[in-house]
Amino acid sequence: MSRVKLNVLGISYSQTQSGAYALVLSEEEGKRRIPIIIGGFEAQAIAIQLEGLTPPRPLTHDLFLNFAKSFSIEIIDVQIYKLEEGVFFSKLHCDNGKKEVYIDARTSDSIALALRFGCPIYTTEDILEKAGIVLDIEDKPEDSPHTEKKTTVQPKSDSLTEGLKKLSVEELNALLEEAIMNEDYEKASKIRDELNKRT
Repeated sequence: MSRVKLNVLGISYSQTQSGAYALVLSEEEGKRRIPIIIGGFEAQAIAIQLEGLTPPRPLTHDLFLNFAKSFSIEIIDVQIYKLEEGVFFSKLHCDNGKKEVYIDARTSDSIALALRFGCPIYTTEDILEKAGIVLDIEDKPEDSPHTEKKTTVQPKSDSLTEGLKKLSVEELNALLEEAIMNEDYEKASKIRDELNKRT
């Protein structure tokens, strides 16, 4: 069965399910995308890693990384191997130098760990054919609602975004530090986006 390498394209707020997010994966050598609906906690864990934010205390996935590294366990790759009734099934391919094992895991957790371990993510051609969609994003204007962005978790309300536009860079940096200390990573990612627009 042929494997296809995937990259994490981004996360956006799900318009169809309240409190859920859409994690978008893209094939490395092609235009197909796989949207996967995930929960808020998992979206936050993925988003902070994508944004390069460092929480004041380790989150669950960071704890898993620290634990594994302490015992010389590496994740070689993540494999999304099955799609059944809209649910994606994944496994972690692990190695401790003496033994290789496969561990069943939720896809959202697998992606969060893959980002932390810096390991590749694979799926099968069969899954891409079933769940893959092709979005012609190159021809769409920047403000199009269908334009994919490589940014992070976006809350429903745009009031925070509008408010951030009125603040100075110094105020934004102070607010970013406060958001990270309060472990409000959704807010932190919005502030980071606004700071990136100004640099």
